[in-house]
Amino acid sequence: MSDPSIERPEKFDPNRRCFLERAAIALAGAPFYPAAASAQTSATELAPSSTCVRNASFASLKQINAGLLNVAYADVGPANGPAVILLHGWPYDIHSFSNVAPRLSDKGLRVIVPYLRGYGSTRFMSVDAMRNGQPTALAQDVVAFMDALRIDRAVLAGFDWGARTADIIAALWPARTTGLVSVSGYLVASQEVGRQPLPPEAELQWWYQFYFATERGRLGYQNNRRAFAKLIWRQASPKWDFDDATFERTAAAFDNPDHVAIVVHNYRWRLGLAEGEPQYAELDRLLAATATICVPTITMEGDANGAPHPPPSAFSGKFSGKYQHRIVSGGIGHNLPQEAPAAFAQAVIDVATS
Repeated sequence: MSDPSIERPEKFDPNRRCFLERAAIALAGAPFYPAAASAQTSATELAPSSTCVRNASFASLKQINAGLLNVAYADVGPANGPAVILLHGWPYDIHSFSNVAPRLSDKGLRVIVPYLRGYGSTRFMSVDAMRNGQPTALAQDVVAFMDALRIDRAVLAGFDWGARTADIIAALWPARTTGLVSVSGYLVASQEVGRQPLPPEAELQWWYQFYFATERGRLGYQNNRRAFAKLIWRQASPKWDFDDATFERTAAAFDNPDHVAIVVHNYRWRLGLAEGEPQYAELDRLLAATATICVPTITMEGDANGAPHPPPSAFSGKFSGKYQHRIVSGGIGHNLPQEAPAAFAQAVIDVATS
C-alpha cells in the first residue's frame, strides 16, 4: 500500500509539463533575461551590498502542520503575491535569506522561508518517525509544505541542501515549480554516484562526509556542533567576514533535537552506508530516470566558493528550458544568498518575472 503522505509526481506528468514549457519558449521567441541573456554563462560583478543590515532577522515565525512535520517558517510580503520559497543548506538556516527577503517582498513577491527538518523549531509530529536525511524526503517535505499553504506553484531558490532540494522538486514536480535558482547548479545525485571514488584532492574536500560515516564523527558533531559549523563556514567562505553574532543567530537552529541525526543520516545515505525509507524508493527511481530540468532556471556560483562544487560545464546540459549561469565576484563563498543578497535576489526576480 502506498504511503498517503507521499505525493506522487505522476500526478503532475513531468514529460507533459516539459513539453508545454518548451512550446511556450518557442512561441515567445524572445530572450529569457535582459541583455546578453541567451549566453549559457555570464559574469555578474557584484560584491556584498553596502545596504545590507548586519544581523538582520525575521520579525516573526509561523508554524504549520505539513506532511510529517510541523514546519517553522518566515512569511514576508503580500499574501496574494507570486510565491517564492527559499531553502537553506547545512550548516546554515533561514537567516541566510534575511537580506534577500526584503528585496523580493519590495517587488510584490510573497517570500516563504522554512526551516528544513532538523533545524530551528521545525519538528516531527511523531516520535516514531525515522530521522531521515534522504534528499527525496526533504523534497517531499517542501511539496507537503506547499500543499499545506495551498500554494500550487512557486519559484524555488536555494543553496547547498536547499539547492539540491529545489533541483529535485523542479525535476520531479515541474508543474509545481514556476522557476528555479540553484547555487552550484545541478546537485542531484544517486547513491550509486555517491559510491564512486573521486580523485584524491576532491575526496579531501569531502572530509566531513567521511567523518560522519563513523560513530566517532557522530559523537564529535553532537558534542561540538557549533565549533564544527564555524569551521565549515570558514572553509566554505574563506573571504566572508562574518561576526560572532551572525554565526550565533544561525547556530541556535542546530539545537533542534533531531539535527545531528538528520545531518549524519544525510551524508551516510549519500555514500550508501545508510538505508532510506521505502516510501521514497519510487521517487528515487523516478529521479534517476529524469534526465533534465525544464523549468526556467538560473544557476549561480561565487568566485570564492571553498566548498565542493561542480564546474558549470558539468551540469549545463541538465537544463533544457530557459537557462543562464551567473558567476558572482567579489570574494563570494558558498553561502551566496547571505554574502551577496542583491545578486541572489536579482536572480530570483529575473526568474519570477520571466
